[in-house]
Amino acid sequence: MSTTPRILVLGASEEDGRLLWESVRTTESLVGPIDATGWLTIPQQGDYAAALVLGEPLQKLPNLLALESVVKHLPEGIAVLDAELKIQWCNDRFAELTGRVAAGLPTPHGLSFDEAFASPQIVGPEFAPFLSVLGTGATSRTKYRTGESTYIDVVAAPVYTSGGDYPSLVVVTVRDVSIEHQQGEKLTAIHEAGQDLGDIAPEDLITMSVEARKVLLREKIILYTKDVLKFETIEVRLLNERTNRLEPLLNVGMLPEAAERELVGLPTENGVTGYVAATGNSYLCRDTSHDPLYLMGVADASSSLTVPIKRGDRVLGTFNVESTRPNAFSEEDQQFLELFCRDLALALNTLELLVFERATVASESSTVLLREAARPVDEILKDIAWLQNKFVGFDPQAAERLQRMLRQTRTIRQLIHGIGERVAPQVSAPMAAMSPSNPKLREKRVLVADRDDSVLAAGHELLARFGCEVETAHNGEEALLMISTYHYDVVLYDAEMTDIHLIDALEKIRKIHEYVPVVLMKGYGYDGAHRMVKARQMGFKLALYKPFRLDLLLTELDKALTPPGEESPPAP
Repeated sequence: MSTTPRILVLGASEEDGRLLWESVRTTESLVGPIDATGWLTIPQQGDYAAALVLGEPLQKLPNLLALESVVKHLPEGIAVLDAELKIQWCNDRFAELTGRVAAGLPTPHGLSFDEAFASPQIVGPEFAPFLSVLGTGATSRTKYRTGESTYIDVVAAPVYTSGGDYPSLVVVTVRDVSIEHQQGEKLTAIHEAGQDLGDIAPEDLITMSVEARKVLLREKIILYTKDVLKFETIEVRLLNERTNRLEPLLNVGMLPEAAERELVGLPTENGVTGYVAATGNSYLCRDTSHDPLYLMGVADASSSLTVPIKRGDRVLGTFNVESTRPNAFSEEDQQFLELFCRDLALALNTLELLVFERATVASESSTVLLREAARPVDEILKDIAWLQNKFVGFDPQAAERLQRMLRQTRTIRQLIHGIGERVAPQVSAPMAAMSPSNPKLREKRVLVADRDDSVLAAGHELLARFGCEVETAHNGEEALLMISTYHYDVVLYDAEMTDIHLIDALEKIRKIHEYVPVVLMKGYGYDGAHRMVKARQMGFKLALYKPFRLDLLLTELDKALTPPGEESPPAP
């Protein structure tokens, strides 16, 4: 083999190269001439002692050398493939990404892309990127898996030599996207897990109780928190908006005293959980030993992460995870947990809607039963009152039986009224708030006396919602009989009864029960007999116009039930 030094001639035109060739060449010394467009096709393994650069490339040489130095150290891998798809040149990052540098193997020059990366698995979307570039002349992009959990993004672009109709080279850029890929997979897994949290099969709606649904939801939260989010300790609390208490839904790995700790949604003195519930902001505690808000949840905990469970601007609860390692949680963990909690909020909202639906069905059933049973129950009560007044003192056993019938009849009405409360499961504060509440009216016995059946029915339907025991009378005689027989906390009396004059009826009511509150009801119109004026002169000042509004009805009842000398608060 000849030892004559070889000189590479670059940048010469054909004529200049021929003249130079003829004047100085020896059999083996000069290789070329090669124009500027063919530089990258020069075999890398050539053994050249020198290169002769002529013409225009000589002016660009400093820039080319500087550019190669920059490209060589770019964070992205870059390689040039020839028409045979062999690597003709690559920068350091490309060689590093192939794994050959770490394995002590030579640079991948002369190898194909698949050989350099040890037969990587194509993920897609393009499954023949380099052939596609050579065939179509268009840039191609795809993703490869090169190891157990390593993914690279590959972009291949064509390079044309002067006068060529087809690409003669392919420039490839390679970027490690393992972290991005893993994040994408995790986001997908979190989304799928979140969708499954609220997935309610039709058979579940039929066969599972609300409590069973809660148990299933807790199991799913634990499963996905461990398998997808990779958190081991969990505490989920739900905010009761009536009491502002943070009630435990589940906990895994928490200290017993921490799980049983009473917490409310306040930014101070209630730990990180109370702060998050009060502000609706996530809280990343990197070092529990120096955090003034942190309350011990896990033995030897060094860091924690707490995010709100929110539906819009409404805070439903909190999700807390802890670790014995310092700085165990990152902003990325916070973002993932916040995404998970959005879906958890939807699942809780779905569960709450189911609870509300069942509560509504139960309440409607109770209302229908009460409405249908109210009239016959009232008739029984009136008959018992008549019998008691007719046979009082004649037969003690009969009187005892009548009292028992009275108790049983009222018990039946109370059972019907309580169906909704017993059948409907416990609901959260916003749902419970839809059920009207007035402590002053609860368990109060109200007599509604009116000629109009629709008024009697309205009295039953409206006041029963507030826990009142409502009984009715169709005329003045029935009303006086009921008042003389039973105790009432307040009487709603039609001022336009025709069987007994209003003033006579009021005088008799005062003789029966001197202090029973009476609210007079009348329609709009002129009071020719001045009955209302005379009633006011007797001290009966409470009045309600029909058809009455619920708020006005509540206001008058509130006044009637307020002891003299006490200020009556505004009715709800």
